Amino acid sequence: MNDLGMSASPTPLAFPETETVARPKLRPYQAAIGLTLASLVLLSWIAIHVAGVFFFEISWRSLLFVPVIVAVQCWLTVGLFIVAHDAMHRSLAPGWPRVNAAIGAFILTIYAGFAWRRVRGAHMAHHDAPGTVDDPDFFADEPDRFWPWFRTFFARYFGARSILFVCSVVTLYILVLGAPVQNVVLFYGLPSLLSSLQLFYFGTFRPHRHEEEAFIDRHNARSNQFGYLASLLTCFHFGYHHEHHSQPWVPWWALPATWREEQGR
Repeated sequence: MNDLGMSASPTPLAFPETETVARPKLRPYQAAIGLTLASLVLLSWIAIHVAGVFFFEISWRSLLFVPVIVAVQCWLTVGLFIVAHDAMHRSLAPGWPRVNAAIGAFILTIYAGFAWRRVRGAHMAHHDAPGTVDDPDFFADEPDRFWPWFRTFFARYFGARSILFVCSVVTLYILVLGAPVQNVVLFYGLPSLLSSLQLFYFGTFRPHRHEEEAFIDRHNARSNQFGYLASLLTCFHFGYHHEHHSQPWVPWWALPATWREEQGR
């Protein structure tokens, strides 16, 4: 029986074959917790997305709520990708690879029309050689500059498939379903773009950028020193990045405890 009460032969969690740290250790009720949190993030995102795009009436009175809605939806969009990221490592629902793949593929599709196998393959390659020329998420030409790195990162993932997907969604929303153009821009386009910046800055650039102080090991990753709330709001604890690389089977919600363990707290 697994922690969802189902019988199955557990499938090993995904982590680099070159990893030399301790073998994965599951958290109690890890799948139940992970799937519950994933459902909350996904359902909240869908509710705000539908309400904002199709039903929010922009007026002088409602303008004050627009930045709040955009900020919350941006944060939830970051959360969607972090859930898909856990699915890539099979830490979302341990022992259930098809569940992880189905949820991850669905989320990456609604996020920006991304292809599950392509994104997951690139992420595993990132773990195999983080912060090196063999890392698809690393910009070796200028490893300490944000905008050149982000431009390359964005272009690598947001290709023809994503452009076609977004254009199709926008066309459907505006021309077929009658959504106001400004609502589509504010509550679909803007949170998506801002979330990509947020994810990249806190989840890739800050942890892997080159600084005067050398990395402590071959993971070429640093962790932030944020408190629990700041860590959650910035990138769903993905800023505890060295802990993620050293133990990639740990789900996002358990990273703070893992960080405290590695800090000897």
